[in-house]
Amino acid sequence: MVSSAPSRSEGRFARLLAGQGISRSIAWGFVALTIFMVGDGIEAGFLSPYLDERGFDGGQVALLWSVYGIVVAAAAWLSGALAEAWGPKRVMMLGFGIWVVFEILFLVFGVMGGNFEIMLLAFGIRGLGYPMFAYGFLVWVTMDTDEQVMGRAVGWYWFFSTLGLGVLSSYFAGAVIPVIGELATLWMALAFVVVGGLMVLFLLRNPVSRKVTLADSIKGVVGSVTIVASNPKVGIGGVVRIINTLSFYAFVVFLTTYMVRDVGFDLAQWQIIWGTMLAANVAANLLSGYLADWIGRINVVAWAGGIGCFVTVLALFYVPTLIGPDFWITMAIAVVYGLALGMFVPLSAIVPLLAPKHKAAAVAILNLGAGLSQFVGPVIAGLVAPVGIQGTVWIIASLYLVGFALTFLLKAPKDAVESDATTSLPTGAVAA
Repeated sequence: MVSSAPSRSEGRFARLLAGQGISRSIAWGFVALTIFMVGDGIEAGFLSPYLDERGFDGGQVALLWSVYGIVVAAAAWLSGALAEAWGPKRVMMLGFGIWVVFEILFLVFGVMGGNFEIMLLAFGIRGLGYPMFAYGFLVWVTMDTDEQVMGRAVGWYWFFSTLGLGVLSSYFAGAVIPVIGELATLWMALAFVVVGGLMVLFLLRNPVSRKVTLADSIKGVVGSVTIVASNPKVGIGGVVRIINTLSFYAFVVFLTTYMVRDVGFDLAQWQIIWGTMLAANVAANLLSGYLADWIGRINVVAWAGGIGCFVTVLALFYVPTLIGPDFWITMAIAVVYGLALGMFVPLSAIVPLLAPKHKAAAVAILNLGAGLSQFVGPVIAGLVAPVGIQGTVWIIASLYLVGFALTFLLKAPKDAVESDATTSLPTGAVAA
């Protein structure tokens, strides 16, 4: 009698989680994902200016992030195949191991040793780590969740992933850098990753799945590229997904340095601004879905996303440049920018409807676009040296006008929209 009450209470809680798309067997995985992504995202807001202080030029920093981005794109594309062949836990543990080993090499022999070649090699290979861990868990979520609550499950996945990668990591870095310094904060990132990885190792069991060879899995991933040839609109959706977050990944390379060194913010202030922007982006992941039901998915992506980012990208540069380091005005602009970035989330409902018989392949193109965005952003940031910051900002903003125009080409047949209106899967916003 005494022990039955906690059991019933625990059962109600498990049913509550299951109703929201969080299976009891992997519930701790969402916590582990958040902690891991905090560690992965800590460096985003200050690594570039820190390396600048240590004597590395802007071209080297841009190259570092570009190599990292292309590796992330490849890993995001392949992680699903590996998870299917080996089981998601093994893939997550492989990503965890790669991240830890090459982060240590990056810090000890690259940053502390002042060796750019080692930094480039170690940071690039480390780029394999977080997609294997994060996307490996995404596969796990899809394997372990009932179909009727799959949309909620994937939505919560992106919520926790972005919460850790952008929001909590930025606030943490802003709080501890003034106390312990940049290098020690980078070592703290390693501690978060270790905690997240060990939680998965000890608290989650690998799901049982049908036996699939690695060769078959990779063949399936490569084969999904052909959907772009058979349905070019899916490829257009992938291009819009690249445009979605390219400003974020470009800003990581140069905007922090500019705001601190030239505008006059101190690093802690900018970390708070950056973190609040990402908090707004997390909220936009949920808000954009309701807004899409009200005014239409295409309209949300095109107007609130494309035009919203065009305006706020320019404002985020010009307003602080003209008025100086005004914390609250810049914060307000950053919040609207974060909301605009999140308005691209309905792409995850639009693109699968373009290929209703091959939705998985269509979503894979979105994932590839998300990964390529991490490559394209730093590449565009590399234009700062030849064309200047102002010219680079205009190039970034203009690409959102391209995305605005392309979005109107993504209209699906009416019957497909009606039959599949409830199948939207959030792709996530910033930090996919």
